[in-house]
Amino acid sequence: MESVWNRPRRCILPSTDRRNPTTGEADPSALPLDPTRDALAGTGITDPQDLGATHFIGIGGAGMSVLAEMLHQVGVQVSGSDRQASEKTDRLERLGITVRLGQNAGNVAGARTVVWSSAIKPDNPEILAARAQGARLLHRSDILALLMASRRSVTVAGAHGKTTTSALTAHILANAGTGRLADPGYAIGGSIQTARGAIDGGHVGQGDVLVAEADESDGSFGKYRPTIAIVTNVEPDHLDHYGTPAAFRQAFVDHVRHAQGYLVICGDDQGALEVLRDLNGTCKASVVVYSTETRSELGEALKGASLVRIVSESEASGSGREHCTLQIPADLLDRAGDDTGRDSGNSGDSADRSVEVPVDLAIPGIHNARNATAAIIACTLLGLDPRAAARAAGGFRGASRRFEVRGEVGGVTLVDDYAHHPTEIAALLDAARRRYPDRTIRVLFQPHLFSRTRIFADQFASALNRADDVTVTGIFPARERQEDYPEVGPDTILQARQTTAAGDVHQASFHACRDMHQAALDLADRARSGDVIITVGAGDITTMGQVILDELSVRFSGQGRKEETR
Repeated sequence: MESVWNRPRRCILPSTDRRNPTTGEADPSALPLDPTRDALAGTGITDPQDLGATHFIGIGGAGMSVLAEMLHQVGVQVSGSDRQASEKTDRLERLGITVRLGQNAGNVAGARTVVWSSAIKPDNPEILAARAQGARLLHRSDILALLMASRRSVTVAGAHGKTTTSALTAHILANAGTGRLADPGYAIGGSIQTARGAIDGGHVGQGDVLVAEADESDGSFGKYRPTIAIVTNVEPDHLDHYGTPAAFRQAFVDHVRHAQGYLVICGDDQGALEVLRDLNGTCKASVVVYSTETRSELGEALKGASLVRIVSESEASGSGREHCTLQIPADLLDRAGDDTGRDSGNSGDSADRSVEVPVDLAIPGIHNARNATAAIIACTLLGLDPRAAARAAGGFRGASRRFEVRGEVGGVTLVDDYAHHPTEIAALLDAARRRYPDRTIRVLFQPHLFSRTRIFADQFASALNRADDVTVTGIFPARERQEDYPEVGPDTILQARQTTAAGDVHQASFHACRDMHQAALDLADRARSGDVIITVGAGDITTMGQVILDELSVRFSGQGRKEETR
């Protein structure tokens, strides 16, 4: 059996010599679509207006819709297409962007630039039509790189925590920034929760800072040249593209070498520490490590770097708030931006001193304490006072689908979360245990990608075992096809659980049900007052939240919310 670690990269399709037998011309569907190629190089394009009429294939995607909205906000003529309507496409249409359902050649007529993502295949009819009419083909990362070029930029990369950390950074600047730090632009692959409700993750802004997620899934983040690069973790993922963990890590090394000012990286993650070692002093940016460990515990990996330490981390029982204190080296503050009026030219003995900054968060878990630390450091390096940054972070309500409480019926609390990697699920359930220590936790999990499910089946089983009751539904395929993975399904994780269960003190109850709607009904039927139900996954499992709430409403009376006799 072929090892999953030895598979070739599949995202960049190899060129072939297929030719039209009549004309002798190369078959356009055989031409590679390379997300890592800098398609703007040599074009002379330095301003979004140079793009002309721009069409997005798959405009309803989380990353694509944000970029489409940002181009629209700066006056570019934008259109797009997608396979089906969604909240994203509805929003874009309300903004005045033309969105066509279904993908066909006629949709790109008149477009000067056509934007694609790594989910698009080279034989897509709109790709073929764009090539035939001589339109410029740009990967979505080219658009983001163009938008970043004229500002100070903060990118957030990592297998987990990108959306929360980038949303937190934008939130802090928007609420505490003044002058050129006020009203930042941001390109975030998810909505942001506010006191006024959810706001979309794309905003041009009038300030001189742009905050953006740096997606590592296809290697395209190597194009970015950020002022500050944040790396939350480097745990292997997307091995269908990279092939090996070493290749995945190397992509991060290549990315952070392009940081112009600072690299802010987590010292609690082994993969991130390996990136630091692999850099071996070749990163031109100043390095700031944030960690719960001391300098001596981090050892050689910290050589030449500043350390911001997270201490006294806790969540007060029943408070729903996460607390910690940051120890920030005074010399780091001296080297930061000058927007706060600090004297940056005289550090004195500041290298031996630190400033303690208390942080009080509404989002739970040590992983979010780390995310908030990265955001506060980045904002401090841009010139914001760290205490002002910490106060603003305390008002952050979270990104959509990140521990988002969707409702409560009959004493049953429903939470929705985007977690789709074992480490994310483990962090989610650890946070749920801290917030709801004495309650039964039930999980409805939709795996994302057949390849990820197969590669990480054991880890998924171990992470999910932190719950009390787990139902695994049919897999969300995204860019993959079931016929290419006939042996992979929801039972894959249950089978893995049978082999990993030995020795576990806690034993969750595991179920498999391909039909997620039926699975949602069954889970609601098992729930009792006081339970917590969490819908988990990066696909359309989020739509089951309302199904569960509606089913619970049927089971519990509307007046006293008492459980029916069963």
